[in-house]
Amino acid sequence: MISRYGAFIVAIGVLFIVLLMILPLNGFMLDLLQIMDITISSVVLMDAMFIKRAIDLSSFPTLVLVMTLFRIALNVAATRMILLEGKNFPGHVIIAFGNFVVGGNYIVGIVVFFIIVIVQYIVITRGTERISEVAARFTLDAMPGKQMAIDADYNAGVITENEAKKRRDEVRREADFYGAMDGASKFVRGDAISSIVIVFINIIGGLIIGMLMQHMSINDAAQTYTLLTVGDGLVEQIPALLMSVASGIIVSRAASTHALGEDVIKELGSEPRILIIVGVIITLLGIFTPLPKFSTILIGGIFILFGIFARNSMPVPEKEIASGPTSTSKTSPSSDVSDIINTDTAEIEIGYSLIPLADKSQGGDLLDRVTMVRKQIAYELGLMISPIRVRDSVLLKPNEYVIKILGAEVSRFELFPNKLLAINSSMVETKIEGIQTREPAFGLEAFWINEDQREKARGLGYTVVDAPSVFATHLMEVLRSHASELLGRREMELLLEGMRQKIPSLVNELIPSVMKEYTVRNVLKKFLKERISIRNLPVIFEALLEHGDKSNNVPELYAIARIAMKRQITESVKSEDGYIHAITLSQNLEEKLSETLSVSGENKVLNVNPELMSKIIDKISLSMKKVMEKRNTPVILCSSTIREALFNYISRILPKVSVVAYEEITDDAKLKIEDMINIGG
Repeated sequence: MISRYGAFIVAIGVLFIVLLMILPLNGFMLDLLQIMDITISSVVLMDAMFIKRAIDLSSFPTLVLVMTLFRIALNVAATRMILLEGKNFPGHVIIAFGNFVVGGNYIVGIVVFFIIVIVQYIVITRGTERISEVAARFTLDAMPGKQMAIDADYNAGVITENEAKKRRDEVRREADFYGAMDGASKFVRGDAISSIVIVFINIIGGLIIGMLMQHMSINDAAQTYTLLTVGDGLVEQIPALLMSVASGIIVSRAASTHALGEDVIKELGSEPRILIIVGVIITLLGIFTPLPKFSTILIGGIFILFGIFARNSMPVPEKEIASGPTSTSKTSPSSDVSDIINTDTAEIEIGYSLIPLADKSQGGDLLDRVTMVRKQIAYELGLMISPIRVRDSVLLKPNEYVIKILGAEVSRFELFPNKLLAINSSMVETKIEGIQTREPAFGLEAFWINEDQREKARGLGYTVVDAPSVFATHLMEVLRSHASELLGRREMELLLEGMRQKIPSLVNELIPSVMKEYTVRNVLKKFLKERISIRNLPVIFEALLEHGDKSNNVPELYAIARIAMKRQITESVKSEDGYIHAITLSQNLEEKLSETLSVSGENKVLNVNPELMSKIIDKISLSMKKVMEKRNTPVILCSSTIREALFNYISRILPKVSVVAYEEITDDAKLKIEDMINIGG
């Protein structure tokens, strides 16, 4: 109930505090509110001692402001009552502080009051203010590094998206908290100064009222009004001191992870010998010096006993526990070995000059682009890649980055973050001034140019992109090219889990009843190797389930699955005009290639004379160029017998070639034969 209406109650409370400065109070209400002031300040102090992190009490800066305003309002209300009532003042709390705490002596009261204010203002508040200022500065400076660490953990798959969001929010809250604490310290300092000023005003005002209006002697006026004023000052300064101490405790515990009491006992008792030595020294001082013997021996004995207790309570070192024949297993370095052999599916290393591109606080979106590339690969190929780790490396050039697959480097490039890349798509003859290079994804001629050359480059016909876009395109193309290598056990488990959620019976019937998981994975790898999406897993699985009991030969299963996927394959090789622009092989050439066909492991290969194969590839390249000049997509069409072997051979020279069997084209497809490859003899 309280938490439900908490915001409403607090809002009414703050409004009531403001009204206290205007509305008159009776003695009962003043006593009640002053006791409440002391109580709330005590609760805040205890909370400050028991919290484990500073941001666990994130409302503290606002609470300091509200409580400061509350004390000032009570001070104004009490001052009004003291000056109006004089000897008939009804505030029992202030009277108790004036008579009991300082013994009814207003001179002693003034001295005690000033000591408390000076301690609060000079010692606690100044120290708290300095710690808050330094903490705020260092927290803000550390924010980019912390955010990069969170993004790196997220991209590495160490944490989930929700965990990353939560940790980013904590970093932001921590920075905001210390910034607010720096300002809240000013409230506490201002409160101390205002208390001194108010006491002087009240004393002077009380003397004037007592002597001139009440016709009291100066001694009686001082005894009455000054004592009440000092009592009021003490009542207000005790909770102020508690809040100041709480503020100091919170900002000085940045490195703590436990409650204050736990940290103090644990850390001071971490070396029992020191406690015992100090206890012995204090005891000896009590025996051999004029110091009070009972007090020194008592304190010394307590420290000796505490040291002995701490020593006996310390845990036995692990090396003493591990003994006997099982000790080897307890100290096994298997966890270290697992860290060494654990390789990410894909990872990226960047030079130090590229770190700002990955730092969100500096406007970098490199990590977001990595995430988008992963999503794009999942959408295009149906492959959900494990999170990609991005980390800096001192072994690289400042502007260089390296893309690794399964721990091995597959590509690298040098980016210039403050420049643009002007790419020549083989249609521009005019060179542009800049740093000449090759676009990393497709190997096109390119130049790094300045921002002011953008329009000129576009006018000449160059495609102009920024450095992060170059990186994203490069990463996308590398992942596409190595998609078959990226389908590991983890990725396969994700695919199977997704299938089980939709068609659990299909997965359970196929794996492991009909074939092993690795056989299915090897079939899917062949699809990915030829850049064919595996999003339509149900069709592939049904084809494998139907023919898996007849053969476990991966090339045969792949050929069968391709026929089942012919609708998708047909759509993927169509040109924009809706036609399939095919390059075929003559019957004579197909027969020659079929005679050289063999199986190596799980792949079909052609054992062709290199000179003959070179002629075939040259003719295919020339035909493909003619088709592409017409802005169409060339497709090599052949029989299913040699299709995979032909692709495996020519894809090493023409990596993005599409080789399709006649059986893999749908009956309603529009087919246009552009050329037929024939080798005489």
